This record gives sequence, C-alpha cells and structure tokens, in this order.
Amino acid sequence: MLDIYLWLAQNGLNILVAIVMLVLAILLDLIFGDPSPNYPDKIAFKLHPTVIIGNFTKKIEPYFKSENARVEKFLGVLLALTVIVTASAPVFFGLWLIYTYIPAYINILVYALVGIIILKMTICIKLETDWAKAATKAIINDDLDEAKKYSHFSRRDSKGLNGSQISSAVIESMSENLIDFKLSPMMSFALFGVTGAIAFRAINTLDGMVGFKTKEHINTGWFSANLDSFVNYIPTRLTALLMILSALILRLDAKNSWRIAKRDHAKTPSRNHGWPMAAVAGALRVQLEKPGQYILGDAQEALTGEKILDALRIRDLTIVLWGFLCIIVIFIVRFWFMPI
Repeated sequence: MLDIYLWLAQNGLNILVAIVMLVLAILLDLIFGDPSPNYPDKIAFKLHPTVIIGNFTKKIEPYFKSENARVEKFLGVLLALTVIVTASAPVFFGLWLIYTYIPAYINILVYALVGIIILKMTICIKLETDWAKAATKAIINDDLDEAKKYSHFSRRDSKGLNGSQISSAVIESMSENLIDFKLSPMMSFALFGVTGAIAFRAINTLDGMVGFKTKEHINTGWFSANLDSFVNYIPTRLTALLMILSALILRLDAKNSWRIAKRDHAKTPSRNHGWPMAAVAGALRVQLEKPGQYILGDAQEALTGEKILDALRIRDLTIVLWGFLCIIVIFIVRFWFMPI
C-alpha cells in the first residue's frame, strides 16, 4: 500500500511540474518575447534555437547532395535525422544528467528552470502580437509604408499591396504560425517533454529551410517537408475546430467558420495550414488572398485593420483552449507512461 502511495505522489509531482513548466514558459514569452529578426546581429537572436538549427542545416546541407535523384532523396532523410538528433540529443541528455545526478528535489527545481527556458524558446507569441498590433495601427492610420514592414509575415513581396492585402497577409501568417510556433510545440512538450518540443522545432525549421519544391531542394527537402506535414496533420485540424469554438465563444460567425474551413481548406499549397487559415477567414467573414496562389473565404465584410485584432482574439482564445487540452495530455502521459 505504501508503494502505491509513493507511486501516486511521484506521478502527481511529475504532472504538477510539467504543468507549471508549460504555464511559466508561456508567461516568460508573454513578458520577454523573442529576439526580433530585424536585428540579426544581436547575440540573443544568434543564440536562439531556431536560428542555430537553421544555420546548422544551411551549413551541412551541401554534404547531402547527389546528382542521382534517388540517392539525394535518401540523403535528405539522413539530413533531417542528423539535424533533429543534433538539436534534441543535447537537451535530452543534459536534462537527464540534471535529473539523475543532482540531489533529490533540488534536481526537480533545476530541471524545471532549465526546461522552462528551453521550452520558452520554442514558443513565439509576444513578438507576433506586437507586430500584428503595429500593423493594425499603421493600416488604420493609412500609413501603408509602415504597415508593409509587417507583411513579410507571409513571405510575400509588399510592393503594391493595399491595406486590405496587408491585413490579409498578417492574418494568414498568424493562422499559420499559430500551429508552428505555439500549439505544436506546446503539444510536443505535453507528449514528449522538453526534448519533444525541441525536436518539433528542428522538424519545423528543416521544413522552412529545405522543404521547398525547387530544383535545389526538391530531393533533399522532400522528407523534411513530409515529416513536418505528418507531425502537424492532427494539430492543424484540431486547431481549426478550436478556432471555430473560439469564434462561437467570442460571438463571431462560428457557423460560417465551419463552412469555409470545410470548403476552402484544400486551396492552399500546404495540406495542413489551410484548415486554420480558412477557419479564421470564415469567422471574420472576410476573404483572404495570396495573389496567384489561393483565395479563402467570401468577402462578406471589408478586410480592415480592425479584423487583425479580431483574429488576435481568436488566436489567443485558441491558445488558452489548447493549453487545457495539453494539460489533459500531460495528466495521461505523465501518469501512465513517463516521468518528467
């Protein structure tokens, strides 16, 4: 009987520590944010895990090239595995050493502090929020030159964009980044701990570096692109559902959000990110467009700068709902399958 109580107490502590780590990592990001890519020479930017992983990928990719397409695809698998293992192994073994060799109870505190800092660097909320609000202010003030500074969110040329097109670019990017820089890292942590969050960041960064259907990357990047699509398959669809629920709670057009998500999710190049992008277009009753690539939603209302703020409200509530889902997963995983 005593052994059962000890087991329950230990698992309860693991669950509590994991929940506290997740909450504090998010709070840390909301307070301090991420280093801005507008200042790439700053040491904080250079030491960010995403930047380190990206630079490492760029440096080693030439060694995984071949004139034979099949060989190059195989080398693409090795490239992805090399980057993922190189990024996540030091985190796993570092935290394992802390947990194993530092005296009892102090080890949990040190583990949690280090883990919170690492986990925070896989999540980006504040920086995007600041940019979205700045873009909104510029659009409302009809300062398009200022607003165009934030259209790079969506990797598009800002020349010739009007206020509605800039608003569309920002909202589309927020919807896509909701998965990549918020919800998927959170769920990866809930399932696999801090190492899981870093592994996801490596997968997502690989997709951003080599996962393109260009002549240069079509072979070496195919595995990275498909791996990112695989790990985000369920999160993107759950996110769309939570965005629809958020629209309902916020008294936006949840019914239209569901209709547009079902109708338009497959119109984007990404097989996954069309779901949240279409869901938010429907909730806002606007049309989101990337010229020459896709149109999502119906232009039932004007796409003004204020719509960015409504999209932020949907995003923030979706993060909260996702957080509760992560806590449920933490209870299940930590209680039955794994320690911290």
